[in-house]
Amino acid sequence: MSRAPPNPRNAAHTQSQISAAGLSRKMSGVAGTGFIRVKLLQVELAEASEDSFLAVNVKERVDIPGKGQQLIQKKRTLYPKWNSCFDAHLYVGRTIQVIIMDKPNQNLADVSITAQALADKCEKGTGGTSGPVWLDLSPKGRLQVQIRFYPENSDEENEMIIAQKPHFVRRGAMKQQKVHEVKGHQFIAKFFRTPTYCSFCGEFLWGLNKQGYQCQICNCAVHKKCHDKILGKCPGNAKESRETMMLTERFNINVPHRFKINNYMSPTFCDHCGSMLFGLFRQGLKCEVCGINCHKKCRQFMPNLCGINQKLLAEALQQVRISTIPNKSKTPSTPGSQGGSVEGEEEEEDSDDDSSYQQVWDVNEVPTSLPIAPPPRTRRFRPEEFNFLKVLGKGSFGKVLLAELKESGKFFAIKALRKDVVLEDDDVECTMIEQRVLAIGCKHPFLTHLHSTFQNKSHLFFVMEYLNGGDLMFHIQLSGKFDFPRAQFYAAEITCGLQYLHRNGIIYRDLKLDNVMLDKDGHIKIADFGMCKEKIFGENKASTFCGTPDYIAPEIIKGHKYNASVDWWSFGVLLYEMLIGQSPFHGDDEDDLFHSILHDTPRYPHSTPREASTMMSLLFERNPAERLGMPTCPSGPINSQPFYRNIDWEKLEARQIPPPFKPKIKSASDSSNFDSDFTAEKAQLTPPDAALLKTMNQHVFKHFSFTSQDALRS
Repeated sequence: MSRAPPNPRNAAHTQSQISAAGLSRKMSGVAGTGFIRVKLLQVELAEASEDSFLAVNVKERVDIPGKGQQLIQKKRTLYPKWNSCFDAHLYVGRTIQVIIMDKPNQNLADVSITAQALADKCEKGTGGTSGPVWLDLSPKGRLQVQIRFYPENSDEENEMIIAQKPHFVRRGAMKQQKVHEVKGHQFIAKFFRTPTYCSFCGEFLWGLNKQGYQCQICNCAVHKKCHDKILGKCPGNAKESRETMMLTERFNINVPHRFKINNYMSPTFCDHCGSMLFGLFRQGLKCEVCGINCHKKCRQFMPNLCGINQKLLAEALQQVRISTIPNKSKTPSTPGSQGGSVEGEEEEEDSDDDSSYQQVWDVNEVPTSLPIAPPPRTRRFRPEEFNFLKVLGKGSFGKVLLAELKESGKFFAIKALRKDVVLEDDDVECTMIEQRVLAIGCKHPFLTHLHSTFQNKSHLFFVMEYLNGGDLMFHIQLSGKFDFPRAQFYAAEITCGLQYLHRNGIIYRDLKLDNVMLDKDGHIKIADFGMCKEKIFGENKASTFCGTPDYIAPEIIKGHKYNASVDWWSFGVLLYEMLIGQSPFHGDDEDDLFHSILHDTPRYPHSTPREASTMMSLLFERNPAERLGMPTCPSGPINSQPFYRNIDWEKLEARQIPPPFKPKIKSASDSSNFDSDFTAEKAQLTPPDAALLKTMNQHVFKHFSFTSQDALRS
């Protein structure tokens, strides 16, 4: 899922809503405060089909002058899946409406009930869980739900409910789609559902995946190969762009189009956004001179280049630029030379993506008197060499499977990514980064080690060591929370792993319970590097909005550029969950959750050790530069905190400290420490569409295959 961060300008409005909500809680009385977690189990309704889905509306009772009290929906509609949960705080008059819907968006039945009435169905006292409850639907049918009530009265009551194993829910990470900025345009890869033409070269955008790029601001549609050659600047009126002004001054090109409304007798496409001019008459504008066409809404983005072929002009400008680049072999650059160093830097930057995959030196440049070492022995594995046994996890990306290498009988965890999903999500670069980070991780004891990577026509495969101890999410669902020695041990090993990544210029960006694994001895291993960002040194920072909502740092939500500080915030959330057994920040939806992250102060029960609460409060510092873990933190290095007072860091990194918990493992292939929802599935890969496979650009994955030295020696 991908979504934009909340608008900071709405913070004051949101704050007033929160204050009103707090007043409502006071009016409701102490016994009713808290929130409920509702799990939607099944429906008994004759009209319901396999395509039926759920819609949940949360409505507030509001006094409207002259009309009395009315129910108003202030939050967006939720669409939870069956056997999933949603949360709702107990505000006075809050009503929850659950609708059973069928495609295409036909309401079959619904039920409206107050949040307090649902809470009353739970066990009395400080909190509890109801058994399966049937709610009558209107006009007929019934809905089965399960409700859990979480009180928010006092620390003592919170501790009692935490001891009852709160329900942790796995949540997937989100990431905003990659934006390619060119001359102010913000291009993103897009799947065009209707025939579309490139506004630069005029050719059709072919393909079954995301055929091209479209600017989020002006809707300009182009081929991927054309997006970096476009001349007009965005946003704003193209007539006022710097490129138009430059062409006017240098080339005396300032020829406005003479647009007039036109009736088209045959299908015609806009020369800006590339989509069809719909309508029966007066569908768009046509230039009387050069004959280009556009929508009325696209007229403001058309530059004053009447009669000019942008493609030919861009090629001519490119030739001029190439002819001015000095020959480095004949004209060495000096500090006093002007222009040469700039062009040299630009040329080097353009070739940077490919340079990392080339040989370190050219064999032809090695002196003939020196012996040339033979190339290292390489091997490429194939899917046929493995037996796929169990599904260990799955998501929109693909699956993680337990597999056995036939020739050796060794077991591995194989992450299989569907190529069509990688291409559609424009995640080729992220996949290559994940491969490189996994290769680097082989040098550290607390990062997952990579055996090899290979591919076939439909999938990409990461072969990794099999960590059969399960992840921390699985174990915390069993125990509710960890005792202090266990949480401290895991936190210390995670700290070492994060510091290693940061020293190598890598920020992790998706630290959570699901991504911390246990090996057979009980040591942790950080896994899943699909969200990593490389080359974050010094002033170089990242800007992509990504991460799992509960763990996202404030600077990401605000849209600021960031560095390794975001990992230490996520680490604070993870530590809070391990020690206290619930998330530090709450909300009915992502907007409320993000508001809580930006403004709320986490509460620490009385039983929390002082050194732990002190360290977590330092990790929840909203100023990134002063956050614990950063070199500029006023409280000093994280390793020297009282929380870690009894940790011998040298022994820890040498894995000489025995883990406080050892997973129960029956055999090398035991999968009992993984969720049965996954392991019960059939271990097979989902094949892509055959027609889609034929059109897939396999060339972009040419550098993916890799085999580690450990795999070659084994």
